[in-house]
Amino acid sequence: MPALFVLLWSTGFIGAKFGLPYAEPATFLTLRFAIVASLLAILALVTRAPWPRSWTEAGHIAVAGLLVHGTYLGGVFGSIYHGVDAGVSSLIVGIQPLLVAAVARPVLGERVPRLTWLGLVLGFVGVILVVWNKLGIGSGTQLGYALSVLALFGITAGTVYQKKYCAHTDLRSANAIQFAASAVVLLPFALALETMRIEWTWRFIFALAWLCLLLSVGAITLLYLLIRHDAAARVASLLYMVPPCTALLAWLLFDETLSAVALTGMACAAAGVALVSVSR
Repeated sequence: MPALFVLLWSTGFIGAKFGLPYAEPATFLTLRFAIVASLLAILALVTRAPWPRSWTEAGHIAVAGLLVHGTYLGGVFGSIYHGVDAGVSSLIVGIQPLLVAAVARPVLGERVPRLTWLGLVLGFVGVILVVWNKLGIGSGTQLGYALSVLALFGITAGTVYQKKYCAHTDLRSANAIQFAASAVVLLPFALALETMRIEWTWRFIFALAWLCLLLSVGAITLLYLLIRHDAAARVASLLYMVPPCTALLAWLLFDETLSAVALTGMACAAAGVALVSVSR
């Protein structure tokens, strides 16, 4: 399940780059979230999934969704739209495990072993090497990188919040609520800041279908299952494997270059994940 999650999560950055030439980011995501929320709501009703028993529980679910979907995906899509390479965006977000480990003990009461810290720091160094290399060749805009950082904090807060407040909710109904809340919040941004025009090319339709079904349903469900059954810091460490996987796919599909420095950084990130796994 972790390997499948890493592969699916990596393709999210690729799907964004495929579809963004034909729709602006907030418009793209609002449409995606609305479709996924509808599909999951139908699934929850047909399978008689339990719904939140109080408004407080529903509110926690919605907040987690706004962090994981609205803030994280909004930041990633916005950064790629503003010129940041798909591989670089995934690398910036890849710093997330270090932030999760930093707050896992005070917020969740999780013990983070020393070997895990060593692995997280090694992974962090690897990410910095690759990002530094890309910045040196002038790839992307300042706004694009700022949006990637926003995505980083969104997925970090969302991971911890999901573990603390939504660990026992039903994934069918909870995901329907989360995607619906994210669509409602992003719609005003699309109306105010974008033209909301969509070019319905085969590439856009393919990207939309892939992101809706395999990412929003498949990968997000896997993420929540992993969070539910494992420590947040260890689940977050899996995201260190996403940047190398994304960079390889981006090189194959979009000719995004990989220098010797970038490859060294990716090797450091992989070694960091190995240390975190051994620390179990």
